[in-house]
Amino acid sequence: MDWANLIVRFSLYLDLMLVFGLPLFALYSLNSLERESITAKRLVAKSKVLAIIAIVLSIVGFIVSTKMMSGAESYFDIAPDAFSMALFEMSFGTALLIRLAALALFIALGTCILTNRPSYQLVLMTVFGGIALATLAWGGHGVMNEDVKGFVHLGADIVHLIAAGAWIGALASFLLLLSWTPKGGRAEVEQLGRMLNGFAIMGSVIVSALLVTGTINYLMISGLNFGSIFATTYGILLTIKLVLFLTMLALAAANRYRLTPKLEASIASDNHGPAIAALRGSLVLESGCALLILFLIACLGMLNPL
Repeated sequence: MDWANLIVRFSLYLDLMLVFGLPLFALYSLNSLERESITAKRLVAKSKVLAIIAIVLSIVGFIVSTKMMSGAESYFDIAPDAFSMALFEMSFGTALLIRLAALALFIALGTCILTNRPSYQLVLMTVFGGIALATLAWGGHGVMNEDVKGFVHLGADIVHLIAAGAWIGALASFLLLLSWTPKGGRAEVEQLGRMLNGFAIMGSVIVSALLVTGTINYLMISGLNFGSIFATTYGILLTIKLVLFLTMLALAAANRYRLTPKLEASIASDNHGPAIAALRGSLVLESGCALLILFLIACLGMLNPL
């Protein structure tokens, strides 16, 4: 296992999902007036910093991948033409160029363009963040097929990444909101409760997309051969990923049907501290599962599934 490649892949998956997920969360969870609030500005600022980090990680990842493909023993031994070939003649190099352009536009939008029109700003940042995230599909098993099958597999991979980014972005946003809420008052707690309820529809869409595209991806890679799933490292890691995903679903259901009503009930008594603490603990556990899943995804993309 190439640990340098693994660490960069994991970091890039997490970073780009947050780049896409944070402005998306602000877009669908805040109304037109709230998009001008300090909460929206904080989310935009954090996503902009993450986009800068994503550019650095993308360049580092490109160097690591080029070394691996060229067979060089050290980074100093990589031939200059290996970089140009990887960048201009291979699909992941084209994906890198598209990603860097999308991230540059993302940062420009978050810095100076359309800052006086927050709704348009969030829409465009979400679009360019989604493009940057989607380019990761060209670095995995989504490019293993050709023709129609290849188109379906790559498309499913892209939708899977987008849905995962939306969920990761929501988790991070809620944790940030919970860290900011104690500094505010009842209005901030009420807004948090409304956002949690509002995420129910988006959460259903996300889970449905992950289930459908995950199934498609598995069938495209392994077919209907379910009996040998435990015979390979790939199959074992995939099973662990599924168990973690189901754990996330259980925690999300607890948040929706037990902890969110508890938070809303605490507003009337103006004693929301315990409810916020319980919700924060659940979200931390859910986020921990999400991080483990991303780590497994980074591993799976480097393994032979057969």
